[in-house]
Amino acid sequence: MRIIPAIDIIDGKCVRLSKGDYSTKKIYNENPVEVAKEFEGAGIQYLHLVDLDGAKAKHIVNYKVLEQITSKTTLKIDFGGGLKTDEDLHIAFNSGAKQITGGSIAVKDPKTFESWLSKYGAVKIILGADCNNEKIAVNGWQEKSDIDVIPFISAYENKGIKYVICTDISKDGMLEGPSFELYKRILNQSKDLKLIASGGVTTINDLNA
Repeated sequence: MRIIPAIDIIDGKCVRLSKGDYSTKKIYNENPVEVAKEFEGAGIQYLHLVDLDGAKAKHIVNYKVLEQITSKTTLKIDFGGGLKTDEDLHIAFNSGAKQITGGSIAVKDPKTFESWLSKYGAVKIILGADCNNEKIAVNGWQEKSDIDVIPFISAYENKGIKYVICTDISKDGMLEGPSFELYKRILNQSKDLKLIASGGVTTINDLNA
């Protein structure tokens, strides 16, 4: 198991939202590089970096933060938020991302997402499966869908996806513990997936569960 901390970015600063609600934004550090260095100093090797401005704008915004972190640490970063075009991906990878996460694009423009999977390979592309009440949410969690999360993941596994990050929005930022039952059902359905279980992790007991 890997421990992968997340840094959410708005206006170039580290923030936390509750349940994906932008109106609950709290700035907890104005220097993402400083936070990333602290993680690295603690022995962390991987980082999930989320461009929340990009998620709302529907194109990459905070790539300079990505550049700064990759130039000043050795962290392996997966980057997500607002990646919609080939140019967005080009910028993300050129800025130092080792992997990218595509969520909304996988729902709204599956042909483009599948083309990325074909072009860059399953090692580089992570499927973002963010859900609320097990229904997929898109566009920075601002828009709900009627798509059930487990069949959504299974369909993309059949198309070659190997990595999935699943966030239960109802748990995110709440420090109330993860959605263990949901993650167990996903892994029972898709045993070969590498699942990144996101949202709600609060104590060491959550990791041991």
